[in-house]
Amino acid sequence: MRVAATRPASSAPVALLAALALLFLVGSASLAIGAMASHVLGGKSENPAAANSLETDGLARFAVDEHNKRENALLEFVRVVEAKEQTVAGTVHHLTLEALEAGRKKLYEAKVWVKPWLDFKELQEFRHTGDATSFTISDLGAKRGGHEPGWRDVPVHDPVVKDAASHAVKSIQQRSNSLLPYELVEIVRAKAEVCFM
Repeated sequence: MRVAATRPASSAPVALLAALALLFLVGSASLAIGAMASHVLGGKSENPAAANSLETDGLARFAVDEHNKRENALLEFVRVVEAKEQTVAGTVHHLTLEALEAGRKKLYEAKVWVKPWLDFKELQEFRHTGDATSFTISDLGAKRGGHEPGWRDVPVHDPVVKDAASHAVKSIQQRSNSLLPYELVEIVRAKAEVCFM
């Protein structure tokens, strides 16, 4: 009796195709998760445009007014330095603001919880974080004849400093061959040099 042996069809191409499909799915999922990481529900997200919006100014004025009522204080709102948002049951606005106290500019951090569908607004936290400097946005403290040449420390919360840091990170990202994007986490120290032409 003669038995004909048949060779089973090779499963190597099918296994290779399955492995490639799995690799593609894992790669796509990790990219999607990375893209959503900055927009996680409950996480803070920086909103540079919000620092200059009328809504944010209104929330900062509300925070100062509420603080004045609670503490019997006389703070006067000057400007919003930084604004972040956190999405929870509504939105918690994390504001860094500048206010006058007895004629001196000081920095404060405030948390305002807003639920617009309930017409609800509450000041959750208001605390002093330090004295504001006399530096302005446009000159970073440069005054002709008022400073020696050289590098000086400047406030890290200044919008001009934040803009320069963001620009630096974007420039580094453009020159990098990394697959993961760079992200500005914190400005630890800032210096500026006064140059007169």
